[in-house]
Amino acid sequence: MDHGFLYAAVTVAAGLVMAGVAHVIVRWLKKKAEATESLLDDIILMAVGRPLIVAIIALSVYIALTRFDIVPESMNWLITDQVINAFFILLGAWIVSVFSFNLIRTYGTLAAEKTETDLGDRLLPILEIAARYLIWFVAFLLILADFKIDITPLLAGAGIGALALALAAQDIIGNFFSGAIIAVDKPFKIGDRVKIDTFLGDVVSIGPRSTRIKSLDNQIVTFPNSKVTSSVVINYAMPDLKLKVRIPFSVAYGSDMDKVKEILLAIAHEAGKKTSWVVIDPAPSVYFLEFGESSLNGQLIVWANNYGSLWDVQDYVNCRIARRFAEEKIEIPFRQVDVRLRTQGA
Repeated sequence: MDHGFLYAAVTVAAGLVMAGVAHVIVRWLKKKAEATESLLDDIILMAVGRPLIVAIIALSVYIALTRFDIVPESMNWLITDQVINAFFILLGAWIVSVFSFNLIRTYGTLAAEKTETDLGDRLLPILEIAARYLIWFVAFLLILADFKIDITPLLAGAGIGALALALAAQDIIGNFFSGAIIAVDKPFKIGDRVKIDTFLGDVVSIGPRSTRIKSLDNQIVTFPNSKVTSSVVINYAMPDLKLKVRIPFSVAYGSDMDKVKEILLAIAHEAGKKTSWVVIDPAPSVYFLEFGESSLNGQLIVWANNYGSLWDVQDYVNCRIARRFAEEKIEIPFRQVDVRLRTQGA
């Protein structure tokens, strides 16, 4: 019996020595892997390194317990096939879990860096946790099956629980998939000026659940991604930053419309030369559109080089129109109502 304990101790000691050697070899391989361009070898070594050392020590302990008859009969359950299988299932789950976690983190980060949104950065932690929990859940089911425990009720309960969770979180799930659609379709990017529903502003955040814009009043407006994908979105930054500015005008009946057009085009070209907002390519244009109740109405169309200059363009052009019309004696009519009273006997 004493010899059995001695041989068992020697076996465990040999296992510890082999585990130490394996540790040194793994560290050497990791240094070699760091010098290569591929990241996959680093990921494999990170996943296999520690479990390999644990497996060597566990194998030496198993040999010591089973070969030299040192385990009391009351403790024989420790070396049954079911326990050994459960151990290796846990060891395999450890390796697969670490491998999948590092694989998603490494290549997911590289993919996220190539995108213009922060959606990838937000999705990565969710995918990492989901993969890890899924692997350990499967390992737990395999261990239960190894011990001949019926897992059907557990699977049924998990299915019902997943269904209940999906129904309770359908809005969150809908927003999540809508965020994925936005990331793929790319109707806008951070910094673009957009109009969603009745709100106009600059995109400051595109997340997995919501999109945020900063309005022109310096307020943050948050939209669920499902709202964004189901709404008409106007992107002022696409296909380029230029913006057509429509400036309506009205002149009194009897005005020389040819002269009015000439003045307006001169103002537009002057704005193109004297300001940094107006461009003359595309060329400005003037249209006489309708005979109003008390005025002749039309539109002057000029192009701004940036959608952020809309109000600057309107202010400059309207001020010049008011001044030039006053100088040229062109009347800008206002709405008025003539009331005539008829008296009896008149």
